[in-house]
Parts: sequence; C-alpha cells; structure tokens
Amino acid sequence: MSDEPPAPPPESRRPSRPRSVLPDLAPWRASADFRLLWVQGLVTTFGSFMAMVALPLQIKELTGSPFAVGAMGAVELVPLVVFGLYGGALADAVDRRKVILATEAGLGVLALVLLANALLPSPMLWPLYGVAAGVSALAGLQRPALDSLMARIVPHDQLAAAAALNALRWQLGAIAGPSLAGLVVAYAGTATAYATTVATFTVSVVMCARLTPAPPAQGAQKPSLRGIAEGARYAWSRPVLLGTYAIDLAAMFFAFPNAIFPFLADSLDATWALGLMYAAGSAGSVLLSVTSGWTSRVRRHGLFVVVGAVVWGTAMAGAGLFGDVWLVLGCLAVAGAGDMLSGLGRSTIWNQTIPDELRGRLAGIEVLSYSVGPQLGQVRAGAMAGWTGTRAAVWSGGVACVAAVGLLALALPRLVTYDAATDEDAARRRAAGQPGTAAAA
Repeated sequence: MSDEPPAPPPESRRPSRPRSVLPDLAPWRASADFRLLWVQGLVTTFGSFMAMVALPLQIKELTGSPFAVGAMGAVELVPLVVFGLYGGALADAVDRRKVILATEAGLGVLALVLLANALLPSPMLWPLYGVAAGVSALAGLQRPALDSLMARIVPHDQLAAAAALNALRWQLGAIAGPSLAGLVVAYAGTATAYATTVATFTVSVVMCARLTPAPPAQGAQKPSLRGIAEGARYAWSRPVLLGTYAIDLAAMFFAFPNAIFPFLADSLDATWALGLMYAAGSAGSVLLSVTSGWTSRVRRHGLFVVVGAVVWGTAMAGAGLFGDVWLVLGCLAVAGAGDMLSGLGRSTIWNQTIPDELRGRLAGIEVLSYSVGPQLGQVRAGAMAGWTGTRAAVWSGGVACVAAVGLLALALPRLVTYDAATDEDAARRRAAGQPGTAAAA
C-alpha cells in the first residue's frame, strides 16, 4: 500500500468557504451508534457538570478551606488509577456496551446519594468525599470502553471529524451545566442541582441500553495484570503515544485550578461569576469546535498536542495575573480553545494508530494521563493557594505548564513530526480497516 494518501474526489478538493470552516458531519451521517452516543453524552455531560459545580461549592460552605476543596483530587486519585487500568483491560475482554451501561447506572446511583445528603437538615462532609471517590472509580471503568468503542463505529478517515464533534458535544454540556448550576445553587440550593443530575443519568441509561452490542475481539484475554502490562509495553514502545500522555499530564498537573475557582471569584469580588468561570473554558472550546472543519484536512496532529498545551498554560498564567474578572474569563476561554486543540490531536493519534485488540488497555492508560493530571492539579492548586494565595497559585501553574511542555517537545521530537499520511502505525490501521464499522453504519 502506498504511503501517499488517496486523492480526494473532485467535488471535495475545493470546498466552499463555509464547508471549510464548519464541523465535518460525516461521522454523524455514517453511524447510528455515533449519533446515539453523541446525544447521550450531551445529556450526561450536562448533569455531570451540574454536580461538578455544586460539590466543591458545598465542601467550601461546610469547611471554608481551599485545602479541603483541593483534597477532592487526592480522594479521587487512587480509585482512578486502579479502576482506570482495570477498566482498560475489561474493555478489551467483554462487551463494551455492557460496561458503559453498568457504569452509567452506577453514576446515577451516586448522584442520588448526593441528593439524599443535601436534603438532610445538616449535610455531612464525608459522603461528599465518598461519592467523589466512587465517581472516580466508575469513570475509570467507563472511559476506556467509551474511547475504544469510537474506532469501531466510525470509519478510519472520519476519526478526526468524530473527535471534533465529540469535543463540541462535551463542551456544549460543559457550558450549559456550570452556567445553570451557578444559578441553580445560588437560588435553589445544591439539592436541586443534584436532582437535575439524577434526572440526566436516568435518561442516559435508557439511551445506552439502545446501543449496538460491542463484543470483544476473537481470542480476547480475560482482564489480568499480564494484559495490562502488555498494553503498557506497547505504549512504552511508541514515542508518539508517550508524548501525548506526558504533555497532557504536565498541562493538567501544573495548570488545572478549577477546584479553587470559588476562591478566585472571591479574590476578584465577583462571586456571581463562579459559574461563568467554570463555563468559560468550554466556551472557548466550542468556538474552536464549531470552526473545526479545517482540522479534517490537517495531518500533523502532534503539533495540535504541543501548540494547544502551550496556549492552555499561557492563558492560565494570564487568568492568575489579571485583576479584572472579564479579562480572567477571556483568558479561561482562550485556555479552553487550547485544551480542545490539544485534545483533538491526542484523540486522533490514538484512534488512528492503536490496534483494536489493544484499544481498551491503551484507553485505560490514557485515563491516567487525562484524569490523574487534573486530580493532582487540584491538589497542587489547593495547596499552593493556601500557601501563596489563590491568584499566585493560578499564574505560577500556567508558567510551569509552558516550561514543562517545551521541555517535553524537545525530548520527544517524533510527536512534533507526526504525520498521519506517513506514520507507519497509522498506515497499518488504514490497511487493516476498522471492525464493526460496516455493521454500525
């Protein structure tokens, strides 16, 4: 098979200006399961972000301590590591649809626990940490199954477009959820926010039950430490994959201050802007997503990862330095656009190059870079805020992020030079095709 990509059909070589900018909807048209997951994901993301705003705010109200809020990251870390790695092996060994359905139901039950605790005359603190740990464990189990399912239901040449559409879906929920949560919590209380979360997960479970079964590959191994180690060895042998993991981990560890947003809003005398702070990053991501048509024609996805992470760190530094709340919100929006660009590059590289029989385990490793970084970042931000002050904790993390990403890009040049048209692993995946795509379409 030639390394050169096939020539595009004549009608697609000179797309009109709107088509060159607007998102590519080919995955939506090609796969019924993709459409179902897209809508289901929008619903559950909205509900999850309602709880994401209410939970740290409730801890702040009960304790008044930035360290107590940041400690959520520490509580969530161990379950995420353990169940993320196990969830990757599980996704390669069982029907991925069943994993998604069971974990989504479990998340709904935990939202119900939050609601019951909020309705008590004196809500308790320990259930909040217990639920945070449980959510982390279930998310670790679920994410590998979701991520590894995408390459089965979407054609190989549409994976970049699917990543952009998924990011758009996530960000729409991330904007609506925090923005409304801030108002709901302020005027109706945390119980109402948790009740909304319960309702969205109920709808999500019903939709997940309609997904097409996704059985494991023939001869798949049972979940085991040996299988997890096999996935880790494969990841270690791929410098491009290592680069995506390392840069995401560094960016989130140094520059993910979301847990201390309630204190940042206080320092700016703008408590009314808390919901907007959580939503601003998503607004920037949506702006990039709705103009993402051009990304379907870009082959240097490693540059997406590096440039996006640098933009993220630089904008976070600005959010800590500026004293005007509107400038801070603008910086958070720019940071969100950078994060979306980096995430689009990571997702495309993973789906284009990883063999199907290893996708679950590699997605489990990806969970560590994607999720452990923010959890550690919350601990770092909370500790730094208690030591140096909230704004210093934000801007210093942004500066450290830019420095770390620059050093990693120098140490891993193959990530920067990655080209989807010439990369050997991407070529093998194109030649092999994607199992299940025809059935899904």
